[in-house]
Amino acid sequence: MATTRLGPALSLTAALALALISTGSAHADPTVPEHAVIVCDSASFYANYDSSSGPAGLKRTLLRGDKVGHTRGAHPVYNGWAATFDFGPNDWGFVRQECLGGFGSW
Repeated sequence: MATTRLGPALSLTAALALALISTGSAHADPTVPEHAVIVCDSASFYANYDSSSGPAGLKRTLLRGDKVGHTRGAHPVYNGWAATFDFGPNDWGFVRQECLGGFGSW
């Protein structure tokens, strides 16, 4: 008797698991940042970007030649602020897109 109740429940669980996997909503698909460098003399690096107010939480100023990462077409850019990985302290933030260059140079 227990088998008849458990069977449909397991089938539903398996079906939901397959549906989540097939839609990609059950896991993140991280994209490794492409190597780039800061090409501006200095670039403000912010912790977050808010669509209503812009960048927030200044972390530090990056200098020309600092090694960063951003994968064009995969990592978001909001109003010219690109999600960027700083390979110095190994953290994410936002920097002006025009300050990124030298993709694949290191």
